[in-house]
Amino acid sequence: MSIQNRVIAIISEQALLDPQDVTVDSTLEELGIDSLGLVESIFAIEEAFDVSVPFNANEPSASDFDISTVGSIVAGVTQLIKEQS
Repeated sequence: MSIQNRVIAIISEQALLDPQDVTVDSTLEELGIDSLGLVESIFAIEEAFDVSVPFNANEPSASDFDISTVGSIVAGVTQLIKEQS
């Protein structure tokens, strides 16, 4: 499964949506993911990909990790995986 598909699967599970309803252009707000769901999504992504996401749950806008769209999260995870290898 590709990184994109795994991230979409994790986010759709958190949003209680069908993965086909989640696109790379979707924002977490559009998907109905609140701050708690965001934190749970980040934890699930870290576990699934064995990465450490530089994310400040108290101030997401201050983070270097872009959470504006599903696509930006996929790009961030891809970059973290490259940096680890």
